[in-house]
Amino acid sequence: MEEELLLDLRKRKRMLSNRESARRSRMRKQQHSENLVSQAAQLREANRRISAQVKMIAERCGRVEAENRVIRTEAMELAERLGSVSSLLRLMGAVEISDPILNPWQLPFPAPPITASADVFQ
Repeated sequence: MEEELLLDLRKRKRMLSNRESARRSRMRKQQHSENLVSQAAQLREANRRISAQVKMIAERCGRVEAENRVIRTEAMELAERLGSVSSLLRLMGAVEISDPILNPWQLPFPAPPITASADVFQ
């Protein structure tokens, strides 16, 4: 009889211990689930911000590309005009105009020589 009581007591302790362990496990699982929901919300917000930034940058890039196309077209038109004017001047016997845009290191006039005296460094 005493053995039965001892076994019954051990069985109850084990059941209580198992219940408490299961309760802690459910609490950990619940906490983990709440953390995942919170993390998902944070990631959605970060994704929304990044998407807005990407959209803004793409729009800016489109505007810059359009502006570059306009500038390139204007540069080509101006180069054609300069070529036409140069051809007319050549036909008229005038001095040829150099194109500083196409050859920026070539000056349209001769550079004067640089002179220095010995007393400059004293």
